[in-house]
Amino acid sequence: MTLRRLTCAAIASTAIFAGSCFAEEPHPATLPHPAVAPAVEKIRAVNAGGTFKPEWESLEQYQIPQWYKDAKFGIFIHWGAYAVPAFGSEWYPRQMYINRDRRGDNFFDHHVNTYGPHSKFGYKDFIPQFKAEKFDADRWAKLFQETGARYVIPVAEHHDGFPMYDCAFTRWDASEMGPKRDVIRELSVAVRKHGMKFGVSSHRAFNWMYYVRDESYDNADPQYADLYGRPMPFLFEKDAWDYQNRFVPQDQQFKDDWLARSCELVDKYQPDVFWFDFGITPGGRTVNYQDNPFADHLKQFAAYYYNQTSEQTGQPGVINYKWEAFPESAAVLDKERSKMAEIRKPFWQTDTAVSASSWGYTQNQRYKTPERLINDLVDIVSKNGCLLLNVGPRADGTIPEEDQAILKEIGSWLKINGESIYETTYWKTFGEGPTSVSTGHVSESKDKPFTAADLRFTTRAGDSTLYVTGLKWPENNQITVKTLSSNSQHYEGDIASITMLGSDQELEWSRDENGLTVQLPKTRPSKYAYVLKVTQ
Repeated sequence: MTLRRLTCAAIASTAIFAGSCFAEEPHPATLPHPAVAPAVEKIRAVNAGGTFKPEWESLEQYQIPQWYKDAKFGIFIHWGAYAVPAFGSEWYPRQMYINRDRRGDNFFDHHVNTYGPHSKFGYKDFIPQFKAEKFDADRWAKLFQETGARYVIPVAEHHDGFPMYDCAFTRWDASEMGPKRDVIRELSVAVRKHGMKFGVSSHRAFNWMYYVRDESYDNADPQYADLYGRPMPFLFEKDAWDYQNRFVPQDQQFKDDWLARSCELVDKYQPDVFWFDFGITPGGRTVNYQDNPFADHLKQFAAYYYNQTSEQTGQPGVINYKWEAFPESAAVLDKERSKMAEIRKPFWQTDTAVSASSWGYTQNQRYKTPERLINDLVDIVSKNGCLLLNVGPRADGTIPEEDQAILKEIGSWLKINGESIYETTYWKTFGEGPTSVSTGHVSESKDKPFTAADLRFTTRAGDSTLYVTGLKWPENNQITVKTLSSNSQHYEGDIASITMLGSDQELEWSRDENGLTVQLPKTRPSKYAYVLKVTQ
């Protein structure tokens, strides 16, 4: 089939261009799924009678549930067929089709040299190898509980277009192919059994232009459009890889399908949190929610999700979004691999991973240290945020030993110091010290290690107790908290006692105009950050 015929078949699947090419019937895989229209009709009917209406003014009445603000720490899971090649990153499905020089791993050359040409072995051919034969949802949930996580969010569908659940709108899902199991169902049951909240994430919006096409690639064949997405003309252009500068807004067919899939997740799994990746704002960070061509569908989804979760649990769920996809009071802002410089009064979240190199499992991961991740958690919580920390399981369903070791170290620290994290809130100032943090999108690689002079504060609503967390143990076993000086504008009144979480040793301390000076115990309660409990 020639490029022209592929392109025309793709174009013919959209109403605006129907009949503009030759008289060839479009492949059924490029047409709207017959279940989508009834699903969208139902969604609109629910919203018409619901408390939340699909309008920003109504959605801005949303209140974040207290459990989420108290939880502080969750686990993210990137797991899909991209764990089979385990090369480079979880973006292997896209990068394997891009034949151009790039920094770092050359996915295209690796794929051709390892698996053969894309016409013979495409991304779809990894799916039968994705068997998940050792996947044990209960074992995963137990690990996450021991880690100290209060909520768990697996990826329900990544950009690759392969849902990890029983999806009614495609044959390409984990219940019918690959593992032949409803992974999201199994995880939802196990996570809740172990006392944690359960969420899902959707990255589907970018499937629209995720796969670069060439007429020699398998992804150009319309019969696979229900996995790769329709082979639209712009995907065959030379700069199709450059989505950041030329993101083509999704058409009505795609957005309706996205809405139906998103609401199906709500109906089937009642997620307490619903996390969205980019793509719901074509143009990324440059698009405001008021000018967003995706806005009508986002409003329909948010109203449906809030209405359904409110009816099921008595309170609405949590939507995580990036950049300006939502008004800040209508959902919860999520920052990818970055943090806040100061306290942000609207509650927020950072998502990052135990690996600095990939979200999904790959060989030769570049792991972060437990100390760095614990310090990130403390810093984020002190600024009125929470941390969603990702792991990437192998294709067989096992979580790598390195990931597990990191999680267990965090769990051990939280067993001792969790009092300063869970159910706390920000104080009058987030902390003190010389080390700043990255605030730009995916900028955490610029972060410098925290020093012994870097301290962070948390407290509890209606409680005078102050938690002072030192992010690194001082060599002289002594710390001066300048913010707590005798003439401090932040801390008025006398200090009655100072103790260290996890230590029974009585501490020596003094307070003057230079600060509160504390002599730390000789024995550390943990290898990482320490917490002073200051009471009046």
